[in-house]
Formats: sequence, C-alpha cells, structure tokens
Amino acid sequence: MLSWKKCHGPGMARLLGFCWLVLIFWRGSQACPTSCTCSTTRIWCSNPSPGIMAFPRLEPNSPDPENITEIYIAKQPRLVSITEDDLEGYVGLKNLTVVESGLRTVALQAFLKNPNLQYINFTKNKLTSLSRKHFRHLFLTELTVVGNPLKCSCDILWIKTFQETKSNSETQDLYCTNENNQKIALKDLKIPNCVVPSANLITPNFTVEEGKSITLFCNTSGHPAPDVSWEVGNLVSKHMNETSKASASLKITNISSDDSGKQISCVAENIVGEAQDTVNLTVHFAPTITFLESPTSDHHWCIPFTVKGNPKPTLQWFYQGAILNESKYICTKIHVTNHTEYHGCLQLDNPTHMNNGVYTLMAKNEYGKDEKWVQAHFMGRPGIDDDYETTPNDIGETTNKSNPITSTDVSNKDNEDSITVYVVVGIAALVCTGLVIMLIILKFGRHSKFGMKGPSSVISNDDDSASPLHHISNGSNTPSSSEGGPDAVIIGMTKIPVIENPQYFGITNSQLKPDTWPRGSPKTA
Repeated sequence: MLSWKKCHGPGMARLLGFCWLVLIFWRGSQACPTSCTCSTTRIWCSNPSPGIMAFPRLEPNSPDPENITEIYIAKQPRLVSITEDDLEGYVGLKNLTVVESGLRTVALQAFLKNPNLQYINFTKNKLTSLSRKHFRHLFLTELTVVGNPLKCSCDILWIKTFQETKSNSETQDLYCTNENNQKIALKDLKIPNCVVPSANLITPNFTVEEGKSITLFCNTSGHPAPDVSWEVGNLVSKHMNETSKASASLKITNISSDDSGKQISCVAENIVGEAQDTVNLTVHFAPTITFLESPTSDHHWCIPFTVKGNPKPTLQWFYQGAILNESKYICTKIHVTNHTEYHGCLQLDNPTHMNNGVYTLMAKNEYGKDEKWVQAHFMGRPGIDDDYETTPNDIGETTNKSNPITSTDVSNKDNEDSITVYVVVGIAALVCTGLVIMLIILKFGRHSKFGMKGPSSVISNDDDSASPLHHISNGSNTPSSSEGGPDAVIIGMTKIPVIENPQYFGITNSQLKPDTWPRGSPKTA
C-alpha cells in the first residue's frame, strides 16, 4: 500500500498531466496542415516554405474545428482564393487574417456559416473587388483592405460607406484605380448612376382586427435598381407578396391574433448598399382567458390566471355570483405582461372557510368578453358540526350585494348566520358556568354530607352514631381549630359552635355529655 502511494503521489500526477498535454499538442501537430501551427483555438500559417496553396483545414482526428476562434495566414503567395467550403467547419470563428498573400477572389457565400465573425483583415493581397453581399449577414466591427489593387466601381463603394459609419476615428488610406489607371482616394470616389437604395412603407394603417386582411406597399429607389424583398419572420397568418424593381406589396389574409406585435420589413438592396423600412403589426381582438386554476398558497393565497386581449381587457371578479369588491386584503395582481398576454392572480390575504366558493373571472374589451370560473377551497369549517359558523376574517365584506348577477339572497343568509352564532355562544356560556359551580361543590364537599370540610372527630358514645352531627372537629391544626371550642363544626374555613337537642334525638339526660350543655343552662337531675 505504501509503495502504491509513493508511485501515485503528487509527482506522478504532475508527470501524467505533462504527458497528456504533450500528447494533445502532438496530435494537433499531426492534424495541422504543413507550414501551419495549430492549437485547440487557433491556426497560425506564416511559414512561406513550402507554404499552402489552399485554405487550411484540420484533419478528421484533430480537435473539434468549431473551437477554432482565430485563423492567421501570412506570406502565402500561392493562396489565391477562399471557397464556399473552406470555412464551413469553423462555426466559432471570430477573427480572420490573410495578409501579404496572393488572395484574389472570395466566394459570395464563403462566410455563410460563420455568424460570429467580427474581424477581417485582407491587407496587401490581390483583391480587385469585394462585394458587400459577402458580409451582409455579419456584424463586422473591423474590415481592413489596405494595399489591394481595387478597381473603382459601384462594387466597392459600400466600403466607403462602411468606413464612414465606423465607430472609431481611425480610417484606412484606401485607393482605387479608374479606367485611365489613375489612383483615386476612396473617400473622394464619385461614380455616376451609383446610388445607395432606399425603402419606404406607405401603408396608411398597420392596425387591423383579427380575421381581417391588410395589404402593405413599399416604394424603393436606388441605382442600380435594387432588389426588393420582405422579411416577415415567423408570421402565422397567410401572406403573399408581389415584387418588382421599383415597388412591392405584401397581402396578409385572415390575420391571427398571434401575429400582433410582429415586425414586417421591406428590404431594398443593390451592389452599393442596402436599406429597409420596418413596421410593427397591431392586431385587435376580443379577450380570451387561456388559464384559470384552483388557488395555491405561497406568501398569500393566489388564484392564477392568464388572459389575452388587445386592447388590454378590463378584469372583474365575482364571488358566489355577486360582484367581488376588491380591497387591500383581496385584489388582482398582474405579474407578467407579454404584449397582449397578461399573467397574474387574484391574491387573498389569510382567507378562511368563509371565503370558500365559486370565483368567476370576466375579461372584457370593446371587441368582446370571456368568462371562466373556478371552485376555491381554502380550509374546512372548524369543529365537528358542519353547521357551525364563525364570522369572516380580516378579508371583510367582499361582495357587492347591490349588483348581483344571479338571484341570490346573500344578506339574509348572513343575518341568519349571525343569530346562530349568538345562540350557540350563549348556550356555551351557560353550560360552562354550570360546570364551574358543580366543580366547586364537589371539591369543597366531598368529605361531608353538609358540605363540611376539614378533619373531624366522631362522638365516641355508643348511640352517638345516629346523630347527624357526629362529624366534629378533632382539634387538628386547621386555620380555625383553636377557635370556637371543641364542640364545633368546621364548614368551609369557619368553625361554628353546635349544640345538640336531646329531645330531638329522643335520648335521656343521662346519656348527654356534660360538656354539650350550653353555658349558663341549668342541669337536670
């Protein structure tokens, strides 16, 4: 075990990591073209001997080409073109540099599969023309073409426009050669009949009701005459376009509410540049309640809903058929708005069983209305008796009884419920009072027939057991045992003197204890 730890310690881990890196670079070098150096994110081809004749491509066993973000090529005189297939594997490419080489042509769709391409440098090559169609789908931040033998034509005039619209102040010293082999600065280039196009949508109203149709018209200008096209995105409604060199139209039929807010663009393009005009389509339609669920509990109780409609619909809730008056304890909350769709809930603060029932939502605008209802149960009734009621909680009075939508007598029901509550509470109070009195009697009278409490002594004469007063204090240390004499009865916490009547019990004078006579009374012989 110790030998295993020695062999597989930190030193061995570092060695294995180093070997793995060497293997990766070795495999990359084996897959990399001749005269180039490759890594997982970069291809660098700057060795002119033997040089490359075609754009570098990685071998099948190379690292994934989509991880390549930069390609740098320099001093490759035999590289004369970039074809449509050369860059298709480098989808993650951001920077492309081909300088001091023999590049003459670039295919129109050479960068079609490189949407992340932002920086291009074609300095000191053999390019005579470069169409803007190569780059129309890219968001270029930098394009450098200094040192190329450009021909003065409409095809390169877009480069002038691009330079003028650059955000930084640094501009390239670009020149082109005219038909007389004169060198002209690109910034001063003016070519007759070479005009940037324009596009203008002339449809008067872009608001339409659902189910109807609308036609959009677009006028264009420019020289050469621009090509006109429509960009409708993911338009759901059925549409058909007609285009010509000067104008175009787009007809949309049976318009769907799902297309409200969609953008529609008219695009005019020629070799000089591109222009477009865009509008937002607004569709008006009646509201629909697309979602209404039973209440859920979070920080508050919530009856969730989703409503669609344009213009924005007004919302009204009903409880048990009567208009629900909203307050700070029960109110409608809209949490998310998505153009014509509204997500929210009816929020209730601490509802009880008194708030159980049917809740109806009505959404309404000038084009129509929609209603849906849901059964809400917040808690069961307290106690065993289902008829037992309690007064409502702090949500308070929530229904407007003056504006019912059905024939319900809500007020009479509330009065009956209140009377029932008062009766039940009164009966309960009486029962509780009786129980308290009985408990007091039982507690203080459990040792005496007459409710007498405390330790007692019994008269020891043989016939005294018949006396009802045979339970007499035995002189124990009660709070009153030292008061009133020995012939006394303790009732509660009070000691009361007691004299037995011999005639009442039918016993002779001789049987009476001498100490049972009252003080000052004569004794009989």
